[in-house]
Amino acid sequence: MHGPPDITRRRLLAGSLALVGAAATGCALPVGLGSSQTRVQYWHFLGASDGIVMNAMVRAFAKENPEIFVEENVLAWGEPYYTKVAMAGSGGRSPDLATFHLARLAGIGAGRILDPIDVTLLEEAGLRAADFSPPIWERAHLDGVLYAIPFDAHPMVLYYNTDLCAKAGLLGPDGKLTPTTNADELLAQLTKAKEAMGGAPPLTFDALGLGTVGPWRVWWSLYAQSGGALLSPDNTKVAIDDAKALDALRLMRRLGEEELCDPRTDYGASVAKFTNGEAAFLWNGDWETTGLKERGTPFGMTRFPAVFGSGAAQADCHAFVLPHQRDRDPEVARATYRFIAYLVKNSADWAVAGHVPAYLPALEEPEYLALQPQSEYRSVIDEVALDPQVWFAGSASRMWIEFGEAFSPIIGGSRTPEEGLAAAKAALERLLSAPNPFPDEER
Repeated sequence: MHGPPDITRRRLLAGSLALVGAAATGCALPVGLGSSQTRVQYWHFLGASDGIVMNAMVRAFAKENPEIFVEENVLAWGEPYYTKVAMAGSGGRSPDLATFHLARLAGIGAGRILDPIDVTLLEEAGLRAADFSPPIWERAHLDGVLYAIPFDAHPMVLYYNTDLCAKAGLLGPDGKLTPTTNADELLAQLTKAKEAMGGAPPLTFDALGLGTVGPWRVWWSLYAQSGGALLSPDNTKVAIDDAKALDALRLMRRLGEEELCDPRTDYGASVAKFTNGEAAFLWNGDWETTGLKERGTPFGMTRFPAVFGSGAAQADCHAFVLPHQRDRDPEVARATYRFIAYLVKNSADWAVAGHVPAYLPALEEPEYLALQPQSEYRSVIDEVALDPQVWFAGSASRMWIEFGEAFSPIIGGSRTPEEGLAAAKAALERLLSAPNPFPDEER
């Protein structure tokens, strides 16, 4: 199923600019209207280019399904969003559908705040388990029950400035960056870029700042590549492998010591440096793609560097969930599943924003393969390094911030890797002993 002829992958980013203002106020964006229509109330936190693409997809659905009225409500990203979903779900007065970060699933009170997915209705809408990336589909379950429908993975990726990398002799005959397979190759690549840039740090990422999570994302990618775990299989004890964890942290320390990255950049500064040609490489999530294209930066993208064995990369996933309702209307439920299926089956459109579809058939569509550079890192879909299934993990979580605070001084040289690891483990122990604000039992 595809959008109508007048909605193309190029046009998806061209309209719906009013969404930016709507996102700021959290107002509803109704799509279609009529007394005979079935209304589906949809909440999400998607802003900027993500929000523009989603709004275009919702409008495309409305054109193909005029009997269904989708009320799109854009809310503030992060903790305010999850708090609002939790309050609505606990009271049973929820929207019919919400976008979620998959890593947040374990901590939100599934069964009380979220309702299980009806697999029969899902299959009726044309979606099956075999259609999805296996590790991501598995993580959409809690205790064997499906609570989310995966939409994408948004992993850490490597952005590279094609002009600077060409000057440093780092591009292959195809014009793409030569991949690395170990730490020595990565450091050599960065050193060549530094020399070509006259000694300026060639790599940038959000290494510093209030609430920074860049050090967590980098470390979790590197540590996961060596097979390291964070918690025991039952998620009750710290299970960090010190040797593997320190290998990753020592590499991060070298990046700062050898001036291969600037340890003083926050998120905004890191993106600005890469955008303006002041850095050859940017480590970040895949969501900066559209902005870089709009600003005319000469760049390519590929998977996060393979350093310690595998090509794993830190990632989270957008997914669809059903906030708890006391009485879910069967007609609205069927309309909701039709809407979900439309979005998932057309997730090649969503990939314009940079994310990798979790729906495997989309990865083979010619339209998706033609997306450059978005399709260049699609193979990561089976090697995503997801958070453990605990209440304090996931996007905008306390765990990310605590690890960021522990590891950021290592990059800047004011804390040893050993000290940083000790601080991270102490923070993890505190989080494990803290009570889950959304316990499983009914209140």
